[in-house]
Amino acid sequence: MIDLGVSKLALIAVVALVVIGPERLPKVARMAGNLFGRAQRYMADIKSEVNRQMEIEEFKKLREESTSAFKEVEDSINSTVQEASANLSDQADIFETNFEKLPPDEQEVLRKSKRQGRNSWGVRRAARPVWFKRSAGIRTRVQSGAARMKRFHHSAGK
Repeated sequence: MIDLGVSKLALIAVVALVVIGPERLPKVARMAGNLFGRAQRYMADIKSEVNRQMEIEEFKKLREESTSAFKEVEDSINSTVQEASANLSDQADIFETNFEKLPPDEQEVLRKSKRQGRNSWGVRRAARPVWFKRSAGIRTRVQSGAARMKRFHHSAGK
């Protein structure tokens, strides 16, 4: 900026007083102050716009970097999954060659041991310990709707 000291400002004020005159000097000073304020606001707006544009550019670069990193992670996960599926298919081939068919009595046992339908919830329910069910508030006994009505609505049971 322009280096204005007290002596330079006093010299400018004296010259303005002589050139403009004492009657119009306050109006000119007010107008000069307004113009100077507008110039400062304009410069501040330009600086804030430049900073905003720089932040947007930085954000775009960050977004591109994160997108590329995400793509790299996704590609590595896909390659790992493909390798694992290839290994599993190799293992499955080995498993199929060793145990192609079970004897009929073992097949019958396996078929009967699988719980299906209404009994499958019992297997899942029994997998959790009783102390966990109590602490988590999981019901350990199941009542039918009729039994619940009889228990909680005394008038329905009489």
